[in-house]
Amino acid sequence: MAETVHMAVSGEHNLRSIKLEDVVLPEGDDMGIVSEDDELEDEEDLSTETGFGNTIVVDNLPQVGADKCEKLVAVLKKIFAQFGEIREGGLCLPADENGKTKGYAFVEYLDAEMAAAALKTTQNYKLDKSHIFQVNMFDDFEKFEKTPVEYVSPEVKEYQPREHLQSWMMDDRGRDQYAIRYGDETEIYWNDAAQSRSEEVYRRSFWTESYVQWSPRGSLLTTVHRQGVAVWGGPNWTRLLRFNHPGVQLLDFSPCENFMMTCSTIESQTREPAKVLVKVFEMRAGTLVREFKGAITEFTMEGDRAGLNWPVFKWGGGEGDKYFARMSKNQIHVYETPEMSVLDKKSIKLEGVQDFEWCPTSDILSVYQPEIGNQPARISLIQIPSKQEIRQKNLFSVSEIKMYWQSSGSYLAVRVDRFTKTKKSTYTGFELFRVNERECPMEVLEIENKTEKIVAFAWEPKGHRFAIIHGEGPRPDITFYTMQDNLGRVKKIGTLKGKSANTLFWSPQGKNIVLAGLKSLNGQLEFFNVDEFETMATTEHFMCTDVDWDPTGRYVTTSVTSVHQMENGFNMWAFNGRLLYRTPRDRFFQFLWRPRIATLLSEEDEEEIKSKLKTYSKKYDTMDEELKLIQDSADIEERQDLLDKWNEWRQRKAIQSEEERPAFEALTAHLQLEAEEECSIEEVTVEEIMNINEEIISM
Repeated sequence: MAETVHMAVSGEHNLRSIKLEDVVLPEGDDMGIVSEDDELEDEEDLSTETGFGNTIVVDNLPQVGADKCEKLVAVLKKIFAQFGEIREGGLCLPADENGKTKGYAFVEYLDAEMAAAALKTTQNYKLDKSHIFQVNMFDDFEKFEKTPVEYVSPEVKEYQPREHLQSWMMDDRGRDQYAIRYGDETEIYWNDAAQSRSEEVYRRSFWTESYVQWSPRGSLLTTVHRQGVAVWGGPNWTRLLRFNHPGVQLLDFSPCENFMMTCSTIESQTREPAKVLVKVFEMRAGTLVREFKGAITEFTMEGDRAGLNWPVFKWGGGEGDKYFARMSKNQIHVYETPEMSVLDKKSIKLEGVQDFEWCPTSDILSVYQPEIGNQPARISLIQIPSKQEIRQKNLFSVSEIKMYWQSSGSYLAVRVDRFTKTKKSTYTGFELFRVNERECPMEVLEIENKTEKIVAFAWEPKGHRFAIIHGEGPRPDITFYTMQDNLGRVKKIGTLKGKSANTLFWSPQGKNIVLAGLKSLNGQLEFFNVDEFETMATTEHFMCTDVDWDPTGRYVTTSVTSVHQMENGFNMWAFNGRLLYRTPRDRFFQFLWRPRIATLLSEEDEEEIKSKLKTYSKKYDTMDEELKLIQDSADIEERQDLLDKWNEWRQRKAIQSEEERPAFEALTAHLQLEAEEECSIEEVTVEEIMNINEEIISM
């Protein structure tokens, strides 16, 4: 110890000569250095991955000679590389002394998640009639070896009930929920319109790092984070699943909530294009089932100025989430689930294909191919999985098209912008397809003034009507049409002249529509009844950016998001335009109605309920009256409580004043007030012009 002190004083720091066992720190002083033993106590137990969890074994492969081995390896790489990156030299085909493969292979991925996805998807994969894959994890073989000879019954675990993901649908008052996000807060509320207020359900600070999104049926709420996506649900808002995807930016659900896709882009530091990674997860098990990755140019079409057009993969509208598709140069790739492979192993070849959409209720593709050389432009309807063309229409002099499916899948409208003969201007028409009728008849619709600009188009969700905003300037016309004429042709219902609107918002139940003037029109709103063809209300929500109907079509919200620095928040309206309540929120980002599960009733059952609506409504009328009485009683009690507090305070101050009066009089006794007659009162009249209106009166 003495030698150590001598070196410290002299400045000679030959650390090799210092004996650490001689160094003693003062008791209770760590000199700012935390002991490694203390760190270990504070750290969580880390689970390390051992063995070969990222390796799978594929059995029942063809046994081929050395001359065909290279070709077999190429086929296997093409199949298994779809689920993640295979390590260099990570695909091994053992062979005998003659060079003939033994019928199995080892595939080593970069991580265990990729291996698990490959195992789940390629199990029982049919390479050909004689070879069906049997896939296992490499680590499973050790487990199989330890299987006891005698059967031992597994321990029966206590049943743990899962969260009821549709509990909000059981609300006895039939209310709907919505989520809002502002600042660092995310909140969920009941819309208690009967009492003209909202009722808080759940709130959480810093719940998401980007945005929140409901699943299509409202069962789940997703939050987006740097490391991936979290999924929440149930009455207690429990975290149900976590999906690993660092840098995730976008997500999309399949219509039946069986699958979820996440997407991220990584900008290149060189002149190379950005990289795109899309992951497909199975929601029930929470596992990765497929990856798609490559340069952004592989996921965009020529002429896409906005970059990646999300969703890149579009889901079919049929039941069961059977198909999804994406577009690439001259072809459309249709994938089938749960295999996640290209349908029939062949893409649909379509020269110059530029756009496609799925029918919302069935597996029908609508496809657009532009004019190429002497070939006309073409709109095609293709049935999946047969890939048969059920209808097609050739178009000439096309500038641009836009496809609009009606939500029930009964109709397809194709807006076609065509060049005039001089090629200096365009005019617009519509091709209308009746998809559910025999041989899919179609007809052409042209507005009276073909050169007018088409501002907006929208189908009635549950019905047969549609609306078009057309015209120039801030007050265009709005025309309504029906597809159910007596002659089976499209028919004009009527036109509204000079409306301050540039966007159409149909009620989810049809019949009512909001004609909204957003952006440059500063939030002009008109609530219109199409059945009666009359305006129910005209109002304004200044600087309004979004309009959203609730799933039942009873209420509608208008909101001002943070794109504007002022007036952030939302207003709640009844379907007829009556304002129910306002909710201001600074830095307001999102308003999202919680979707409802589709009804299980047939159209006949719904019609029967509508015919007996008065009988059913008595229950809810009674409930509303009771709530009103309760609210009135609560208001009366609150007012009485305030009045009692005021009277108590007034009485207390009166007693205090009486107690202090003698002392006050003693203090002011020496003051002499001037006589009242010595005071003078002067009245001054001031006239001010508040407003001038000029009006010409006709004689």
